[in-house]
Parts: sequence; structure tokens; C-alpha cells
Amino acid sequence: MKIIGTGLSGLVGSRVVEFLEPEFQFDNLSLETGVDITQKNVVQERISVSNAPWVFHFAAVTDLDVSEKERQLGEKSLSWRVNVEGTRNIVDAAAASGKHVLYLSTDFVFDGKDGPYTEEDTPNPQSWYAVTKYEGEKLVAGLADAGLILRIAFPYQAASIGRPDFVHRIMKGLRTGERIEAPSDQHITPTYIDDVARVIQILVGNGASGVYHAVGSEALSPYDAAILIAKTHRLDQSRIAPTTWVSYYNKRAPRPRRAVLKNTKIEILGLTMTPFSEGVRFIL
Repeated sequence: MKIIGTGLSGLVGSRVVEFLEPEFQFDNLSLETGVDITQKNVVQERISVSNAPWVFHFAAVTDLDVSEKERQLGEKSLSWRVNVEGTRNIVDAAAASGKHVLYLSTDFVFDGKDGPYTEEDTPNPQSWYAVTKYEGEKLVAGLADAGLILRIAFPYQAASIGRPDFVHRIMKGLRTGERIEAPSDQHITPTYIDDVARVIQILVGNGASGVYHAVGSEALSPYDAAILIAKTHRLDQSRIAPTTWVSYYNKRAPRPRRAVLKNTKIEILGLTMTPFSEGVRFIL
């Protein structure tokens, strides 16, 4: 199957491409290939001439703290122009050419006050980044049976390639003698990217639509995750110190305290996700 996509050279996208080739053939729309997704005419032209039945839309501005600083700019902010208007351009072009869209979203669309959350729960984004991602979700949902939204959380991979994920950042910090602080009263569900690729393979193969969660099957605090990383890879645990959610994110973009997602719909399909205690052993 041919796939045309955005963000296919990013942390998640690059591994999805590697995992799914050669079953899928990918055409990456990026600045490197002459495509700025905020330019409607360019997006329309590239997608309309492609015979790929699916558009994988992974590209986004993802730095929460940078995005938060431009909240006051509203629809003029880079986050809005890429995450919302860029998504609108993708959705419009896909609709005009009869294509399906897979949109990669985030656990941060929830406020983290009442988790765990199922696919049926209504998001309540708090950060500007999360607001823009949820607006993108709404656009893809407007495609009805041609729109597929996949929410993931804290993605990590086995190899440290390109931009490091949070696991490899912690490992590098410990190896270079840094002191690591991590919240002990926050809960996250780290997601092994190979699992995401496998879920995409099944959902796209089945022509799925709607909202799906695909996150790690184990919720734990960032502090416990850091300790587990150190134990597994025989790094110095004494350099890891617990802190509070309030203190750690003080003067930063708001993060959910308990953005724990439930994989209800993929579990019905017989798919299971790797718990972090197992996934951390895959790290090379």
C-alpha cells in the first residue's frame, strides 16, 4: 500500500516507516521535500496527484513550553498555523481526493484530573499545544469514516536515532553525571513506538475510523520510570531525586497530572501494548 504522509522523519514517524516497510511505500511531505503544510495550494497539489489511499499526518509543533509562550498570539501562533491550519489543509486535500487520514494525537488533550480516560471521554486540553492538537482532532473527526485519530503518550524507541526520546535523555543524563529530578506524584503511560507501528498496521489494514488510544499498558510516575531505567541499565540511581508535579512544572506549560489512557478499543481487537517495565529492556 502506498502512503503519503507528514512528519515521517520525526521520532515516531521514522520508526513507523522503518517498521512498516516494505509492506507500505511512503512518500514524505516535509520542508525537506518542498512541502510546507501551512501552504494550502502546495498541500492540495501534492496530495491530489498521489494515488495513495491514506495520508499519515504526524507533523506538528510539539514543544509545549515554546507553544505556551505564544498562546497570546492565538491563531497567528506557529503552533496554531501548523497544528490546526496545517491539519485543515491536509484534511481538505484528502477529502477532495477521496483519501483517508490518520492523525497522530496525544494524551495531553485531557486535563489529567479524572483519569484513566477511554476513547469515549471528552478532552479538556490545558496547554496551548494541547488546545491546537485537539482542534486538529476535530478537523479529522469531520471526515467521518475517512478519519482515524490515534492518541499516544511519551513515545520511546529501542535505538537512539535522531531526536532523543525521554528514556534516552534520562540515560544520557545519568551517564554524563547529571542530577535528574522527576515528579513522583504524576502518572504517565510511556509508549513503545514499535507497538504504535503495529497498531497502525492493523487499523489501516482494517480501514478503521474514529478515535483509538495506543499507549503503554503500565502507568507509573516519571520518578519511578527514571529509577527503572537506571536499574535496568545499571546506572547510578543516587542521581535521581523525586520532586512534585507542582514544583517540576512551575512556570512551564501545564501538563496533565494523571493523563492515563485506557486502550479499550484496540484491546477489543486483541491488541496489547508493552508495559514500560518490559519495554525499557529493549533499549539498546
